[in-house]
Amino acid sequence: MTTAQQTDFLVYDRALGMTVMEGKGFYYPVDTVAGKDDRLYVISRSKEETTRGIRVTICDLDSGYYGNFGGYGFSGGQFVWPSCASVDSQGRFFISDERLHRITAYDPEGNYLFHWGEQGPGEGQLDTPSGLAFDSLDNIFVADTYNNRLQKFTADGKFVRTIGGNSPEGVSLPWGLAVDSHDNVYAADFGNDCVKKFSAEGEFLARFGGPGRGNGQFNKPASVAVDKDGYIYVADWGNERVQVLDDEGNWISTLRGEATLSEWANNFLSINQEEAAARATADLEMDIDYVVDDPHEESSHIEKYFWCPSSVRLDSRGYLYVTETNRHRIQVYRRNE
Repeated sequence: MTTAQQTDFLVYDRALGMTVMEGKGFYYPVDTVAGKDDRLYVISRSKEETTRGIRVTICDLDSGYYGNFGGYGFSGGQFVWPSCASVDSQGRFFISDERLHRITAYDPEGNYLFHWGEQGPGEGQLDTPSGLAFDSLDNIFVADTYNNRLQKFTADGKFVRTIGGNSPEGVSLPWGLAVDSHDNVYAADFGNDCVKKFSAEGEFLARFGGPGRGNGQFNKPASVAVDKDGYIYVADWGNERVQVLDDEGNWISTLRGEATLSEWANNFLSINQEEAAARATADLEMDIDYVVDDPHEESSHIEKYFWCPSSVRLDSRGYLYVTETNRHRIQVYRRNE
């Protein structure tokens, strides 16, 4: 049942984070974005019925911790159901809120600046926005998820154009977004089990993948990233894996995950000796006769594997950050060069 893991393109580097409802750690994280200085902004969304734990954590690749901001609420700077984020050329951090149907901006330290957006189906209105991505001119693309389209705005919320919509070349429940070096926009098309590519002007350019569990196929893709060489990274959420495609959509590699303990987790276990002792005797790669042939079943039992990989993001150095919601951590990979 296990998908063969390719090791010739990406190399596992380290894990970040641990399970914490407040403070230093993550709690059901859904997205990770690298700022201008490669500091990381990690969105913890918590669970549906739990308002505690919702926040953005600032950290870095070396497990440095710089605090939290945001939190549950309805006023400026707060959020109810945060989803995705992006950073503009000034280093300002923007976050989407699916429940408040708005986009909120912060300075690099997490101080609230402004927000915009209102619910509705019209041009410039939003319904459950998720993915965000900036182009080279600081226009922002928004995955307008329940309106089944992408929209392009200026950073302060002025409507520019609609992309996709209800057509064969459109999108269904778009989620994560990415922009390449030519300002083309890529959408993780959650509802159509594929990735769609559009020009900055909204012209449909390509469709990559389709439904399935084979190489280059997807099951509810949640996020997409594109590097400087045009390689496309996809969080294949429903298949509990990450796939890499070339710039023409040809399959290159598949990752299932190979996490080790993070620095924060090691520090926690060094203090909590009883938990460390219990972990030392646990079977972390148990051999199970699965009743259901489902990647979710395997990932939920094998700790090193991705479990709900909701986001793939790149920093300026080319490190790939895979955010795992159900294991409250980030797995980090780098190119094998």
